[in-house]
Amino acid sequence: MGDHYSVLGLTRNASKEEIKEAFRKLAVKLHPDKHSHSSKAVRDSATLRFKQASEAYQVLIDDRKRADYNFRTSSAAYGYGYGYSRSNNRRRYASASGPSSFDSLLRYLTTRAFLLNVSVAGAFLGGLAVVNMGWDALWKIRNSGKSFEDAMKSVEKAKEQKEKL
Repeated sequence: MGDHYSVLGLTRNASKEEIKEAFRKLAVKLHPDKHSHSSKAVRDSATLRFKQASEAYQVLIDDRKRADYNFRTSSAAYGYGYGYSRSNNRRRYASASGPSSFDSLLRYLTTRAFLLNVSVAGAFLGGLAVVNMGWDALWKIRNSGKSFEDAMKSVEKAKEQKEKL
């Protein structure tokens, strides 16, 4: 895979215009149609590099994908992220542990689906509170001056009297 910035020959603080221009130059140079009459090795190498450049462009031109890529690769550099790091030109996983649990929790808590679920649950609980207040108000209207315990005692007495009959 490699580093997307190095594939395009850019630094991490490259602008969108620089990314577009770097990709355009590589696309013209590496496009498979340009190498259709080349040897198989040259054609395969150009096709592979073109695919890498296309993937790098797709990630770096999209703000969300670029932020996620930067987060993953900067975390890997510090040894607690995930993804690839390069050492002696060999690819290896930077850390098998993946992102920290705090990072994972933060990503989950800021997802659109989670926030939507929280708002629906809040509306549901708010509705329950309103209904409960309504039942309390209705109880007070129908049973003014009585507590719930007094009402239950009178219900028990009524049951006893009914059983005696």
